[in-house]
Amino acid sequence: MKEYYILTAKDFYDGLKEDKILGLRCKECGQITCPPLPTCQWCGSKDLEKTELSGMGEILTFTLIDVSPEGFEPHYIICMVKLDEGPTIMGRLDYDAEKATVKNERSQELIGMKVKASHVVLPADVYSGGEKIVPLFKAL
Repeated sequence: MKEYYILTAKDFYDGLKEDKILGLRCKECGQITCPPLPTCQWCGSKDLEKTELSGMGEILTFTLIDVSPEGFEPHYIICMVKLDEGPTIMGRLDYDAEKATVKNERSQELIGMKVKASHVVLPADVYSGGEKIVPLFKAL
């Protein structure tokens, strides 16, 4: 049996290049799966339709990367964002990493911060097959 994907990983990353967050709305339970999977992550249904999400959401948690993988500059922030439509996705946060240090009590103010997604292209490193496109979240 041939597998059929309504939204492939390539489609998802091509959408990011245009600052679009694409997901899959389940016709059975109404939930959204993002990034794309072959079935609904909530109920397992294959009855899905492609949908464009607003890219708006709020930060659930974050981590400051002080020691970065080879080929990347240190001092950047990775965050988990709950999108307004429901799914949670990971991306980079466009925020001064020096202000988000553990010593700075104000860094916890990032939790709950309203953000909007765009994208960033990361250069290839020694482990990857080329450039990576990832969601980049900016404070509203």
